[in-house]
Amino acid sequence: QVRLVESGGGLVQAGGSLVLSCAASTRTLIMAWFRQAPGKEREFVAATIWNNANKYYADSVKGRFGISRDNAKNTAALQMNGLSPEDTAVYYCAAARDGYIGASWRPDQLKYDWWGQGTQVTVSS
Repeated sequence: QVRLVESGGGLVQAGGSLVLSCAASTRTLIMAWFRQAPGKEREFVAATIWNNANKYYADSVKGRFGISRDNAKNTAALQMNGLSPEDTAVYYCAAARDGYIGASWRPDQLKYDWWGQGTQVTVSS
């Protein structure tokens, strides 16, 4: 069993930045971020494989968010820049022990084996 713990959420003004961190109890092949806004379904945000060689983003965050991993610490970070109220959501860290991180695979929540409890990000206008 892998434990994931997110941190770094909070309240920020539109245009601001936040960095979310996910600490895993052990290394996993794929780590990702999802988010769930009020009244909406949880959606894919970003994902990367263990060596940071390939990174993938939802179109809604491309160019503003950056995902990275520190395998020495078993952590994954989500750098969020240019935040808007539409980014307000609970952000979840997810991890998978294996898989092929293709276009149809990475947003499929059923492909991920472990989830964190979530961290709230609120962007004020």
